[in-house]
Amino acid sequence: MKYFFIVGEASGDMHAAEFMKQLRAKDPEAQFIGLGGDCMLQQGATLFQHYRNMAFMGVIAVLRHAKQIKENFRIAQEALLREQPDQLILVDYPSFNLKMAQFARTHLPNIKIIYYIPPKVWAWKTHRIHKIARLCDEVLAIFPFEPDFYAQFGYRCTYVGNPTAEAISRYKSENSKSTFANIKSSIALVPGSRRGEIANCLPKMLIAAREAQTKGQIKSIIVTAAPNIEDDFYAKYLRDGEQLSRNTWDVVSQAKVALVTSGTASLEVALLGCPQVVVYRIYTSHWLGWLEPFIFKIRFYTLPNIIAGKQVIYEAVGPKFKNKIIRRELQRLLTDDAYVNQMKTEYQNLIIDRLQPA
Repeated sequence: MKYFFIVGEASGDMHAAEFMKQLRAKDPEAQFIGLGGDCMLQQGATLFQHYRNMAFMGVIAVLRHAKQIKENFRIAQEALLREQPDQLILVDYPSFNLKMAQFARTHLPNIKIIYYIPPKVWAWKTHRIHKIARLCDEVLAIFPFEPDFYAQFGYRCTYVGNPTAEAISRYKSENSKSTFANIKSSIALVPGSRRGEIANCLPKMLIAAREAQTKGQIKSIIVTAAPNIEDDFYAKYLRDGEQLSRNTWDVVSQAKVALVTSGTASLEVALLGCPQVVVYRIYTSHWLGWLEPFIFKIRFYTLPNIIAGKQVIYEAVGPKFKNKIIRRELQRLLTDDAYVNQMKTEYQNLIIDRLQPA
């Protein structure tokens, strides 16, 4: 059977590759093609476009790369028509993938369309749920509350387990005897996987981290790099002695605390047990902040808090995305042992009670 995957960023590439492993276990003759990244290549996929040419976020970035985005659509559409796959598997990346689902449904009416890691309709753009249900034969979700949300609208959605939780569980098992630092003296800065995120978040992260280093609260600052971003992009932000690493999970596992850009990384850091503050710039917060309650339908922005249904980690997001707040919350992590221990307890509850395998 021929499977056509469409992935638009690093985390989706990793999750798609794991999905491929599971498909190959059931279908040894499986052929994998599509748009994605290096993890998919390692599973034997043939790629027509790499996600490094697709991971654009924000209105300005999208407008700046409009020509490239149009080209990506052309590549995907022509490949679908040429290859005539048995299944189209969409992984996250909603704006692009929903348009491709419509294209496939129109031009390849017999193809099976599966949405793996569907758009977060429970957070915003809830109207998309109707389009997803109309276009897709199956919706495979990674959060246990999603099937109930779909059911409210009369639609079916299947919880298939959380790939991040499963991957980190394997990682921790494989590294249980590794020689992680006995004295945790570093701070991990996890600034995101897109250039815009990094440019917005990393400078403020570094301000707070350098203050803590000056006070002697941490010895080293380690910035984790996204797989699709070259070292030179980070170099302009870093001072001598500040490190760049591409082993994010190792760095976080050894760190005393972390500053994290909101997204999948916040869940990864929680599952690795590292105390954190999450930061993020929401563009509307600076000039249309009053619209946020109407755009976002949730109390929290970060996955650990959303899954837990309460604040587990502090969110320096939107109007709170300020140097003084980030510095204050980092100091709290470094000085308030009771607060840190409570966070770690909530991390364990998150794993045990909320993210059980399907």
